[in-house]
Amino acid sequence: ILFGYPGHEKAILYRKGYVIGYNPETKVPDWVSYHFTDAYLIKKAGRINNFRPDPDLIPGQRAELVDYNRSGYDRGHLAPAGDMTRNAQTMSESFLLSNMAPQIGAGFNRGIWKKLETKVRGWVRQRKNIYVLTGPIYVDPHYKTIGPNRVGVPTHFYKIVVSCSETGQNLDAIAFILPNKRNPDALLPQFITTIDEVEKLTNLDFLHDLDDSTEVQLEAQKSTMWP
Repeated sequence: ILFGYPGHEKAILYRKGYVIGYNPETKVPDWVSYHFTDAYLIKKAGRINNFRPDPDLIPGQRAELVDYNRSGYDRGHLAPAGDMTRNAQTMSESFLLSNMAPQIGAGFNRGIWKKLETKVRGWVRQRKNIYVLTGPIYVDPHYKTIGPNRVGVPTHFYKIVVSCSETGQNLDAIAFILPNKRNPDALLPQFITTIDEVEKLTNLDFLHDLDDSTEVQLEAQKSTMWP
């Protein structure tokens, strides 16, 4: 976790490759955070599609496979399997349903969102050391749910990428808010936003352990698309 937990920590789930702030009401994480370095790009484990409910959560407070069955939504990774290839454990844990949220499939999870995930892997090759924070946004308080466990369907998703040196210096950040619907991949730069805007829509507080002046500057900047 870079510079503090974001908030809403009803349940914290620690995995080898990522950390979750889990919400048992929506059955979807409020946030997922992971540290990503170029060393983690070494592929030692292939995709396994081992989707399963999280055994660390009790029935009634977690998503089940039946919730997604014929729902019309993909089981969308928040910590992507493609970022968890460094060993069998990180790959397997990425398929726990606690790391999922309902996402539109064609045009989003298998489209523009996938493109953003691929961009992140390109950025870690260039920048060497990044932190990624991802989660849902519910613009409508009366959000749609799926399945008998009423898994919340986000209206949008955010992704925040912070790059820095290993000592936490030379900070840079880029943030996105994408609607959970089909959009052409080419529109990705249009969804760049500020961390301040993500905080406004989620009531989370990112990077709060930074000194105030650095936090204010970093969260207010709206980056251009990183190459």
